[in-house]
Amino acid sequence: MMQEIEEQPSVLERIIEIESDKITRIGDFIRSRETDVIILVARGSSDNAALYGRYLLEVTTGIPVSLAAPSVFTLYQAKMRLKRAVVIGVSQSGEGDDINIVLDSSRANGAFTIGITNEPESSMTGVVDESLFIHGGKERSVAATKTYTGQLMHFLMLANSIGDKRLNFNSIPPLVNASLELKVKLEEAVQRYVFMENCVVVGRGMNYGNSFELALKLMETCYVVAERFSSADFLHGPLAVVERRFPVIVFAPSGVTKPSSLELIARLKDLQADCLVITDDKEVADIAPMSFMLPEKIDEFLSPIPLIVPAQMFAAMLSKAKGLNPDEPRSLSKVTKTL
Repeated sequence: MMQEIEEQPSVLERIIEIESDKITRIGDFIRSRETDVIILVARGSSDNAALYGRYLLEVTTGIPVSLAAPSVFTLYQAKMRLKRAVVIGVSQSGEGDDINIVLDSSRANGAFTIGITNEPESSMTGVVDESLFIHGGKERSVAATKTYTGQLMHFLMLANSIGDKRLNFNSIPPLVNASLELKVKLEEAVQRYVFMENCVVVGRGMNYGNSFELALKLMETCYVVAERFSSADFLHGPLAVVERRFPVIVFAPSGVTKPSSLELIARLKDLQADCLVITDDKEVADIAPMSFMLPEKIDEFLSPIPLIVPAQMFAAMLSKAKGLNPDEPRSLSKVTKTL
C-alpha cells in the first residue's frame, strides 16, 4: 500500500501525458451536444471519487450531476430516459457487474457513456462509447490509493475540458510529491492512534468525498469504525457523540469551506476532542491541536488529490502499527462483484 501511495506522482503524470488529447476531444463533444444531466455510477472508493466529480462538475459546468443508484437498473430494471444524459462509470477493475449493467442500459437508452478504469482490457471498455485509463499499473493492495487519485485526476481534467473554469491540473504531480514529504511527521504521530477504535472524518465541498474515502480506508485497513460527515451536517446533530479525547479527523483546505472548518475546529477544542487536521492553510493549522500541513496553499478545486495523500499514508501506517496487513484486509478481495 505504501509503495503504491508513493507511485502516485508518476501515475498522475502519465494520465496527463496520455489522456489529455482524448479528454479534450470528449469535452468538445459534450459541449457541442444538448446535455441536461451527468450521471455518475460507481461503488466503493470509486464512488467516493464520484462524490468529488459531482461537486466539481456541477460547479464548473452548471450541468446537474446525479450519483446513480445501480439497483434501480439491476434489481428494478427501470428504463430511464437518457437521450440528453452523459453517464460516467468509474471502476478500478472495470469488472463491476452492476456498474457495467448501468452503462450498457444507459447507452441503449440514448446516453453518451464514458468509462474510467485502470484496466484497458476490462469488460467496461466494451460497453461504453469512450474509455479513459488510469495507467496505474497493477494495484496489488486491496486498498485503492493510486487508482483513487487517478480517478480524481480524470474528473479534474474532464471538468477543465467541459466547463469554462480553467483548472491547473499540471500542478498536481508536484503537489503530491510535496504531500509525500509529510511521511516522517506522520510516522511520529501515528502511535498516538494505535488504540483508536472509533472516529469521525469530516470534509466539505470538494473534499466531502475525501471524508468518505479516509473513513473507508480506516475501516478496511485498520478495522476502525469510522463515520463520515460534512462539517455542516456534523454540527446539526452528530456532534453530540464527541466527548473528551474522541478522535475527529478534518479535511480543512483554504477556500470557501475554510470558515466552517474554523468554526468546527473551535467547537471540537471546546469539547476537548482529539482533533487532527489535514490542511494547506496556516491559520487553520495554527488553531488545530494537531495538523498535517502542506507547504503551500492550493486551489480548493485541486485540493482533494494532494490532501488525500497524507490520509492514505496515515491509514497505511496505522494499520502497520496495529500489527495488521493493509494489503490483505480480512474478508475482502480486490474485485467485488454485486448486482
